[in-house]
Amino acid sequence: MEIGEQVIEVSGLRRRYGPAKGDGGFDAVRGISFSVARGELFALLGTNGAGKTSTVEVMEGMAEPSGGRVRVLGHDPYRERARVRSRIGVMLQEGGFPSDLTVAETARMWAGCTSGARPVPEALEMVGLARRADVRVKQLSGGERRRLDLAMALLGRPEVLFLDEPTTGLDAEGRRETWRLVRELREGGTTVVLTTHYLEEAEELADRLAIMRAGRIVVSGTPAEVTASRPSRIRFNLPEEVPAARLPLSLKAAEHGRGVEIRTNRLQESLTELLLWARQEGVALAGLDARSASLEEAFLEIAHGDGPDAADDNGTARVAEAGAR
Repeated sequence: MEIGEQVIEVSGLRRRYGPAKGDGGFDAVRGISFSVARGELFALLGTNGAGKTSTVEVMEGMAEPSGGRVRVLGHDPYRERARVRSRIGVMLQEGGFPSDLTVAETARMWAGCTSGARPVPEALEMVGLARRADVRVKQLSGGERRRLDLAMALLGRPEVLFLDEPTTGLDAEGRRETWRLVRELREGGTTVVLTTHYLEEAEELADRLAIMRAGRIVVSGTPAEVTASRPSRIRFNLPEEVPAARLPLSLKAAEHGRGVEIRTNRLQESLTELLLWARQEGVALAGLDARSASLEEAFLEIAHGDGPDAADDNGTARVAEAGAR
């Protein structure tokens, strides 16, 4: 589907805990800006304490910003909560449902508080809980409770869906099924904001993502743009009688015992040069492995402050121009 107009706009958002001034407070979000289009899946990533949850709580209307401007579906989600609440779905990290109610009872209770709720059996079928409808919540596994959390977030047919760690506790099959459902929702026009610690999940699902560090957005772009801004790597082992010093200087190889690693922004050219050298010299490259940077590698480098990116005055940095080419 085509991605449409902006349904979430965040400009200069700040969120501070404690006194407004002085050393007694803490700035969890420090002036970040981004937007999310209708039908887009946007992932907000960062290590614990980076400011993700503080940001999402403001977008959900659960907290007032300390500064800046936030609009969801054209409204202030905190001051105009009544206009926004019925059009969004929120999946928290923990739903906190009464443990003695059954799955169906929980869903009916939730539906009674939801405008235009979809039929309970439909919501449970969507997340694979139809056969567990008569089971008490306390008897559900951790993964099943996450599915119930998701079902409740979908009851109101939300235009915007906030997913906070949606697949925590799910096995591999359950995670894939949840990904399938999220893709279907997105294809149907639902806008999704995702926070997750599973980098594979963000890489699989997100149209765009932003990585936060210390309350700022350090880098943003498509998953491909973010990973392309990081060097690819080539790893192999040389025979004992062949020193790494014989490798072409242009490859800038680094030794690790008998292992060698080359980090490059020109993977195809560097790999071709290496293989031509090996053929010319008659050298076997044992364990040869060449690959582009993964989102996980890029995330770890960026989130821990080892990368070249730096936030600008708006708390935002785009991927490096050279790396995005």
